[in-house]
Amino acid sequence: MPGCFKKTLFALASLISFVSFILIVVAMGTPKWMTGKILCKTGADLVNATDPELVKFIGEIYYGLFRGGKIRQCGLGGRRSKFTIFPHMVKKLNTGLHVMIILFLCVAIFFSLVSFGFCILNAIKVPYRAINGPAGACLWNFLAGGFVVLAVTSFMAAVKLHHLTERIANFRENVFRFVILEERFEDSFWICVASATAHAVNLLLIAISGIHFPKIKTKTEEVNVTAEDIMY
Repeated sequence: MPGCFKKTLFALASLISFVSFILIVVAMGTPKWMTGKILCKTGADLVNATDPELVKFIGEIYYGLFRGGKIRQCGLGGRRSKFTIFPHMVKKLNTGLHVMIILFLCVAIFFSLVSFGFCILNAIKVPYRAINGPAGACLWNFLAGGFVVLAVTSFMAAVKLHHLTERIANFRENVFRFVILEERFEDSFWICVASATAHAVNLLLIAISGIHFPKIKTKTEEVNVTAEDIMY
């Protein structure tokens, strides 16, 4: 049986793995990975809008991995619309990169659950095989965190290098052209970053569980019995 200190660390690691699993699922299901401000360039150019008048042509956009929405401001008031990435819009994006982001997160979900199971196993007993012990728990946490990092990095590449926000903003816009004024990574993106951080914390906890702390030995004093003590 593992010691009390080791049990506590692996129980905490299992909880963190399960929380990481929940975080990834929530992040994938929410549409707030990115928000931004979009300028209706065509409308502003038609009326030669100056700085005070540009407010009438600045709208907003938000999106996640599967859906999003935007507010178009082209001089006639805001028009709200919602959209889905699949199946139509993904053809206009970098399809391979977008699908890879989703696959990376799905694999991370799987390894988070495996990590959760291995941490529970190590909290209950000492496995006979090394791969089932702390080494295995480290491996699954490393893989889970690594795939989340790959997903986050790929999403950043899609936004910054492949102009993901601009492509989404101009989807099926035949008359007006929109340019991006501002982009912000939102809660769902940072939730994934928190998930990767959680697995890094787990690696630290597992490493601490392998440290063998020296046992404190109390020195017992020898009792010398003399003839005088026996008399009394």
